[in-house]
Amino acid sequence: MSATIHRDLQIPEPIADADRDDPTPEIIEAIRARFPTEGEYDRMLTRKMERRAGSGYRSFDLGLLTAALENMLRDVLPTAFEVRNARWLTGGASKIQMGFTLRYSDPAGGDVTEDLVLRMEPPESLNATSRMREFEVINALAGTVPVPTVRWVDEDGRWFPEPALVYTWVHGSAKPSRAQSRIAGIGINFGPQLREVLAPQFVDLLARIHTFDVAAAPLDHYERPAVGGTESALWQLNRARRVWEEDRGEDLPLLDVAEGWLEDNLPVVDRVSLVHGDYRGGNFLFDEDSGSVTAILDWERSFLGTAARVSEDAGATGEQQRRATEELSSAISRALRETDELDAATRRRIERAVVAASLHRADVDRAWLLPLGFDPEPSSVRSLQAVFTP
Repeated sequence: MSATIHRDLQIPEPIADADRDDPTPEIIEAIRARFPTEGEYDRMLTRKMERRAGSGYRSFDLGLLTAALENMLRDVLPTAFEVRNARWLTGGASKIQMGFTLRYSDPAGGDVTEDLVLRMEPPESLNATSRMREFEVINALAGTVPVPTVRWVDEDGRWFPEPALVYTWVHGSAKPSRAQSRIAGIGINFGPQLREVLAPQFVDLLARIHTFDVAAAPLDHYERPAVGGTESALWQLNRARRVWEEDRGEDLPLLDVAEGWLEDNLPVVDRVSLVHGDYRGGNFLFDEDSGSVTAILDWERSFLGTAARVSEDAGATGEQQRRATEELSSAISRALRETDELDAATRRRIERAVVAASLHRADVDRAWLLPLGFDPEPSSVRSLQAVFTP
């Protein structure tokens, strides 16, 4: 891993706050040109900005969503139906989720009763993603890994207030019943017994995702990168850059440094693979009695790219991982200390922000490593003085 930022960062003028709140078509086009990304992501983010100056945020109650659901069902079902037990679902923190029971008559199979989940984009979502991509990838993976069965998708909010997806309810838990974690699932402690059962499944299912034959899959809303290039990683980096530029409320010089390093170290696609994009504890369900994984969820960040980097990181020795971390920490520290325009107080504030952000990163690392049976050795943890000393 190179810790050197090779290019001379030319940081464009930031967008004014007023332009973020009420962006003109010219501002939106300038952002699109500055951060080219996948076509479907571009469409969703552009939609968000074009609607930003509208009537403002509004909340949705169960009655409104149930009425929208019934409007859709009148159009897609050929027979009478009944919606029962509409209720909010916890989890899925970036999306609005409602569980319900649907009863209808199937001309081919008689009366049907199904427990289903409505998954809808929230209004003015920071993490604007595509329900159509989620619909396609879950459909494609049926039979390869455990996923819900998708029923219907409202791609552009024809029936619902926002784009939405309906799929089957899957039995299972996202965390042990006695475990405590944050709402998004970060930092789940599965315990030694469940880890032993879940870890082999977790890795096996990841391998199945990465070796899935994407060439034969109908993933029409996904961009297919060229083998030997870095465009896939650049698309993902630009998507994150664009989200930050469209919604940030302050300047963080450290992010400019990180963006530059990432662009200088984009991984090359050696084989086009499906990448989940958020594969971790909290995004899969399991049966707590048997320990069997029952569904992999939250596919909205999935993309076509290279899975090699994940495999390389998983296969790296502890010493290699520590060395890479030290190199990157030193590069960031050196870049901050050698920047003449930052006074000492500003540099200290940035360093404190890095330390605060590291607490979240530690939770992420543990959520990723603990299901695999790893836990960091206390002796390997560096002091803060060592981290920030070039």
